[in-house]
Amino acid sequence: MAELHVELVAADRKVWSGAATIVVARTASGDTGIMPGHTPVLSVLETGPVTIRTTDQGTVVAAVHGGFISFADNKLSILAEIAELADEIDVARAERALENAKNEADSHAERRAEVRLLAAGGLKAQH
Repeated sequence: MAELHVELVAADRKVWSGAATIVVARTASGDTGIMPGHTPVLSVLETGPVTIRTTDQGTVVAAVHGGFISFADNKLSILAEIAELADEIDVARAERALENAKNEADSHAERRAEVRLLAAGGLKAQH
């Protein structure tokens, strides 16, 4: 099975590293899927969920807020300003943050909270 090596790194830590068959991330040009053998890519990451399908048929989902994605020689680097794995996200806290952002009409904070809830499985895709 073809695979690519993935490094998901936030500004403050290594979030996840391993082998994958496909990674889907939101970039400045839209949702992008990267598979082994993909042409080289360098793009700006948008706030959105990143989905990593691991070689053992598992799925890793992270909420990513800004950064860059780079792919060459079957190595994918996701360099995020902020990244949280789905199982690290406090759903109740993210729901409160979403409600506060809506009350304050803060569209950026609202999007960040929505992405955290999407990654954690607590919200259906709306964008």
